[in-house]
Amino acid sequence: MQKNILHLDLDTFFVSCERLIDSRLKHRPLMVGGVGDRGVVAACSYETRVFGVHSGMSMKVARRLCPQAVVIKGNAGIYTKYSQLVTEIIKEKVPVFEKASVDEFYADLTGMDKFYGTYKYASELRQTIIKDTGLPISFGLSTNKIVSKVATGEAKPNNQLKIDSGFEKSFLAPLSIRKIPSVGEKTYQILRNLGVEKVGMVQQMPVEMMRSALGLSGVTIWKRANGLDNPPLIPYHERKSISTERTFNKDTIDIAYLRTIIFAMAENLAFQLRRADKLASTISVKIRYSDFNTYNKQVKIAYSSADHIIIPTVLELFEKLYNRRLLVRLVGVKMNDIVSGNYQINLFDDTEKMLGLYKAMDGIRGRYGDSSIMRASSIGAKTIGRFQNPFNGEPPVLLAHRKQ
Repeated sequence: MQKNILHLDLDTFFVSCERLIDSRLKHRPLMVGGVGDRGVVAACSYETRVFGVHSGMSMKVARRLCPQAVVIKGNAGIYTKYSQLVTEIIKEKVPVFEKASVDEFYADLTGMDKFYGTYKYASELRQTIIKDTGLPISFGLSTNKIVSKVATGEAKPNNQLKIDSGFEKSFLAPLSIRKIPSVGEKTYQILRNLGVEKVGMVQQMPVEMMRSALGLSGVTIWKRANGLDNPPLIPYHERKSISTERTFNKDTIDIAYLRTIIFAMAENLAFQLRRADKLASTISVKIRYSDFNTYNKQVKIAYSSADHIIIPTVLELFEKLYNRRLLVRLVGVKMNDIVSGNYQINLFDDTEKMLGLYKAMDGIRGRYGDSSIMRASSIGAKTIGRFQNPFNGEPPVLLAHRKQ
């Protein structure tokens, strides 16, 4: 049966959410992201893009390019709420869908041509989302995920495009090779050095040439350029790691403050594991200094989600990694190799009182929020926390911060 894959993408999602909250922002140049000079543009309106602004850019550079723009820090909780509204509409209307990020979806409409017509159904779904949420959204419809995603990009802003079966190559041929998903800056430069600029040129090349130039990724790009790559929809995202980072507004050498931040990060990540009945066996700490050199150190532990195991391990890694002669720009903590399971009580070291304390603290956090209760050592880092359970199958909100 001929596949019909729909790709939906909310246009400038963070910007659109802010404009729903405050109508005065409509039609004004708007940037969402870090408000300081070290911040990054998470999303920007189309009005700013004519000045060369794009998401992922340094906010300092973006302000210089478009000084008249309104800059908003943004609220992940609001974006999560609106993303969930769209998700519920799609879940109700389509049999199989994948939530690729907070603002991007795929749906399998295969077989609906017999009864209704996939393009008509996709059009009505888009109009329902616009009507019920007030958010602009675009879609692309074709025989596979890759062509549909490219079609959505060509349809934007707030429009739709269908690529009929058999016309995939002719649709892709005149486009820049940068339009192909997975072609980043480095790959693009390699292809440009080979004289390749348009997708049509890749279509004419033997696959062996692409393999010799780029390895296995070259084969993938060749298949995508020819409209042949057909990755499956992934209805649920199984998280194998969780992490948190903090970039400071001003480089610091305050060891007490750095330890407080690291302590709070470890405490919060351990809670996230326990809340989802997960365990981690690899812990890593990351430090970026003022000279932008970044260092990581990790260690394997027995599977655990306990504060009294994870927090000391994180602090020990930090002490080994930290160079006291340099100012610190960023610190982060990450838990890897995550599996389902509950913490196994240690017969000799664990006490009923300690386990009861974990249960009581987690209960308060579950009811009143991540930062509602914390150890005294974390008091100076109250902003460390999350707006949603990272193990609910939803992709992280930060995935919307991609270059658009």
